[in-house]
Amino acid sequence: MSDTPVKIEIQGLKKSFGANHVLRGIDLTIPAGKSLVVIGGSGSGKSVLLKSVLGLVKPDRGSIKVDGCNIARHTAGDKKFVAAQTGMLFQGAALFDSLKVWENVAFRLLYGEGKKRAPSKEKAMDCLAQVGLAPEVGELRPPELSGGMKKRVSLARAIASDPQILFFDEPTTGLDPIMSDVINNLIVERVRAIGATAISITHDMASARKIADEVAMLYEGVIIWRGSPDALDNSGNPMVDQFVHGRADGPIQMQVRKFKRR
Repeated sequence: MSDTPVKIEIQGLKKSFGANHVLRGIDLTIPAGKSLVVIGGSGSGKSVLLKSVLGLVKPDRGSIKVDGCNIARHTAGDKKFVAAQTGMLFQGAALFDSLKVWENVAFRLLYGEGKKRAPSKEKAMDCLAQVGLAPEVGELRPPELSGGMKKRVSLARAIASDPQILFFDEPTTGLDPIMSDVINNLIVERVRAIGATAISITHDMASARKIADEVAMLYEGVIIWRGSPDALDNSGNPMVDQFVHGRADGPIQMQVRKFKRR
């Protein structure tokens, strides 16, 4: 039994949108300082799970405890509690084109915490350095950056407020294999450096293997397997095996609409 304290504990989490039952009873425990990667196909419920923990979606049933506090009630206080200790790397980077790079990194410090520009810029430049970007990049605007640089800036923004919890939404989407590995390495380094607890969702198995302490597979709204990255190739679960190796044939049947030629 590990002595590591639990940071996030999810029990019986359910969420439906009309007749669409997205989460059907999620149970997950994430120890402090550990990185959990959730894998699964499109429509499996990964994004709704992430949004629920972030406080963006109110669950229908179940609990989401952060440091023992149930934030699933979705009150203003709950959302503020979560926001105060989280950082997020969005799938599309989600940078503001009208702001300089350093202002994007310091956005929360400037507009969320009301800090002055000089110390906020200093912190932003330090975070950019941590993800391998030179000081002059801070004076550029997002349209002047490559896809890989935008991801680095988004990671710098995620760590700028020294969060206790980091969320990564498809962190390597749109990147070539080499840049994907660079981003994965940076994620591992920064998560360990600040001692954060991390939750990631991804389709990228190379990313999952690199950044996870544990991997959980979500299928039709429930966790069907959980284990170490090293166990992915010998999970004993045919659905996990099919997904990990990208096979069209198997128990997971994708809905494909066929068109007849005229």
